[in-house]
Amino acid sequence: MARAPAPAFTCTACGAAHRKWAGRCDSCGAWNSVVEEAPLSAGPGRALGAAKGRAVPLHPLAGSEPAPPRRASGIEEFDRVLGGGLVPGSAILVGGDPGIGKSTLLLQATAALARNGAPAIYISGEEATAQVRMRAARLGLSDAPVRLGAETALRDILTTLDAERPEVAVIDSIQTLWADTVDAAPGSVGQVRAAAHELVTFAKSRGVAVILVGHVTKEGQIAGPRVVEHMVDTVIYFEGERGHQFRILRSVKNRFGPAGEIGVFEMTGGGLAEVPNPSALFLSERGEAVAGAAVFAGIEGTRPLLTEVQALVAPSTLASPRRTVVGLDAGRVSTILAVLEARCAIPFAGLDVFLNVAGGMRVTEPAADLAIAAALLSAREDVALPPEAVCFGEVSLSGALRPVAQAENRLKEARKLGFSRAIVPEAQKVEAAEGMALARHADLTRFVGETFGAG
Repeated sequence: MARAPAPAFTCTACGAAHRKWAGRCDSCGAWNSVVEEAPLSAGPGRALGAAKGRAVPLHPLAGSEPAPPRRASGIEEFDRVLGGGLVPGSAILVGGDPGIGKSTLLLQATAALARNGAPAIYISGEEATAQVRMRAARLGLSDAPVRLGAETALRDILTTLDAERPEVAVIDSIQTLWADTVDAAPGSVGQVRAAAHELVTFAKSRGVAVILVGHVTKEGQIAGPRVVEHMVDTVIYFEGERGHQFRILRSVKNRFGPAGEIGVFEMTGGGLAEVPNPSALFLSERGEAVAGAAVFAGIEGTRPLLTEVQALVAPSTLASPRRTVVGLDAGRVSTILAVLEARCAIPFAGLDVFLNVAGGMRVTEPAADLAIAAALLSAREDVALPPEAVCFGEVSLSGALRPVAQAENRLKEARKLGFSRAIVPEAQKVEAAEGMALARHADLTRFVGETFGAG
């Protein structure tokens, strides 16, 4: 007699699997979020043994298939993140914090696509049609030929899309949908997985570009099972701080374009406005040279981007000095502080350290190590770095400065914005751009000695 399949338990908050029920999820710490999922009625072996399948056609790697056609929205920053525009039949997942502007961005993009001749449908499961119309009027989009709907039943949504056959469909949001074939509440792991599967299948079979809006957890990840991110073709995060007017649209997965590409927007009274030259905008408020500021020449996707790393070092009265980091990897900052103390004999014990990236930008690449170290040393020694200088380079645990990729593009962007000097690793294989001098350093000790007269 065949054994009954063991029950499966899944966390509705993070999607983690558990062998048995628990009141608190071990992965995310959420309470009362672990629910039982119905097991499969038949295992893989039984299903395969029922009938013989057909042979899968195989093809050689060599081929000359054309690139997939794309539909440009006319919003260049949005199209850049997608790799040049929407691909018919693609499934796109857009996530972001509540109130960051996801619905505003997608309503503007849908209106632009509709004005360019692409039939578009916007279905909201969170707002009534009247609320969406009010937002459209505020953004000046009332004349756009976008058809609206307010529904959460997945079967009704698929029936409507199949009858209307739009070119673009926006579903806001995936967590509000419910499928009558799944015995669970909307937003649960089973419901989100079923809804995503049906919508992705519909997009592929009908050639409709489907854009799904997803909520995020407190850790910044899209809520629900991670398998949803594997189902779709493109995963995009809409980032930004509410206290800043800048918003970053970042692709973390893209089957039809480069991953890691970003688009920069500015939140205004009339909606989101494109920022074609984000480097100039992030450095627009940079005035006279002050201690604790260093300009980092970074790369986001394929775009060079200059940002300002700001540091403040002050005496602490606490037994454990504070380490506050915004826009940077806190673990990376701790490593650089340890390297400065161990390799350069510059202690930060008894000092509070605050680090920030101006404009609400988030920097994750290791090439920012030298800029972080420069800002920290400038703040600690109260010595301003040259205002015409940018810096980039990776710091190893031995204190050596390692070269980074795309140095030439970084220098070109810096030169375009008026910088005439760059601080780079000695092993960096790059020639100075016209009108720009290079200051090469082999390690942090040499950099400290020549820049701050210590070491």
